[in-house]
Amino acid sequence: MLIETFADLICPWCYIGKRRLDRALMQRPGLRPELRWQPFQLNPDMPRGGMSRDDYLAAKFGGGERARQIHRVVEDTAARDGLPLALDRIQRTPNSFDAHRLVRIAGRHGLGNAMADALFAAYFVEGVDIGDRDALASVAAGLGMDFAETRRQLSTDAESASVHAADALARQMGLQAVPCYIFNRRYALSGAQEPASFLPLLDLGSEEPENLSVVSG
Repeated sequence: MLIETFADLICPWCYIGKRRLDRALMQRPGLRPELRWQPFQLNPDMPRGGMSRDDYLAAKFGGGERARQIHRVVEDTAARDGLPLALDRIQRTPNSFDAHRLVRIAGRHGLGNAMADALFAAYFVEGVDIGDRDALASVAAGLGMDFAETRRQLSTDAESASVHAADALARQMGLQAVPCYIFNRRYALSGAQEPASFLPLLDLGSEEPENLSVVSG
């Protein structure tokens, strides 16, 4: 079964949603899915170096109090899921393009899914600026990849075209928010759904890809 996850590495609901998908997969131990990460940039016009977290939240939510309200909802949800989260450690909101490239680069070594997990943890638990190429190479080194070689690849246009193409495809498909999970290129489940919501779609794993149907939540 092919499961494609359209998400952004700086999206807290994508972080929560990924954990919930993993929990659902644990309930189907006989399933051997092929998991593919598909990039979607929530802020495609973000400056290359990112921006101050406070400035970003003020621009996105119209002020600190509104941002704090939204953060409380995210933090409460993550806590109920037993998911570590430390939003107060985040000092900058990064441009996530290079992080998406790194997931693709790691995928060449069979580490794409592990890299997505590592980047989520680096950003949401440790407050790492995952727009910084040295920081990204350090995360890769933690998974056994060579720091210098990863840093070199990030200084080139490695996987840039594929990230642009996948992001463009998501928008052509009508995706305006993430996470969105597509099963066998036939059914899509949007939002950070509870694990039980994934199970009926996981049970369709033997079906062949046809036309896409979207299940919203």
